[in-house]
Amino acid sequence: MAVPKNKVSKSKTSSRFANWKVKTPGLSECPHCHELKKNHEVCPHCGFYKGEQVIQIKDAD
Repeated sequence: MAVPKNKVSKSKTSSRFANWKVKTPGLSECPHCHELKKNHEVCPHCGFYKGEQVIQIKDAD
């Protein structure tokens, strides 16, 4: 059975988790409306995905 030889301090334990950072999502330009959208998802502005209209977007006008 694995038993630690020495006590691990709180700072050493905390420093293991110090480098976890929030990453920005991968964004790309929509080829149809040229707005930024998430990769591999339907464009929330125009509703197109891979050149086809997948969902109908209602205008706010």
